[in-house]
Amino acid sequence: MPRRSPRERRAGAPGSPSALSTLLIGTCPGPPACTAVHTHLFVDGLDVITRSDRRMAGLTPGLLLRPGGPLHPADTPRTVAVAAELGPEPGPDRLTVRIRLRGGTVVWSGLMYPGADETVVEEVRFRPEQYLGEIGRAYAALRRPC
Repeated sequence: MPRRSPRERRAGAPGSPSALSTLLIGTCPGPPACTAVHTHLFVDGLDVITRSDRRMAGLTPGLLLRPGGPLHPADTPRTVAVAAELGPEPGPDRLTVRIRLRGGTVVWSGLMYPGADETVVEEVRFRPEQYLGEIGRAYAALRRPC
């Protein structure tokens, strides 16, 4: 039986080039629980922002989630800021993700966070239906009165 490389053995595992991930979006409600309203982006159950850089907080959900907004994929790749440094005013450092639609897949690249198995996740892929559905659900939740 031929030996397989570690990359081939991981194929199909979250964070591997052939696996499809799941996006879940949460929001911090703002005062009094937090100083501002933040977006939390969970890929396969992991908070991408916190795992990428603990100094960062997700940008405003109304900015990221609006119809046609930055998280919506397009045929042309684009780099999107999803988080900024914490503080009274957002700092100059930004956490960015490169988003594109490739065939029937939404691709995030330019990532560098530890996955569940502690290997570095550099790219994730989503089914467009799940991805866009989650953005729509999270945006609609913002618009509902408490």
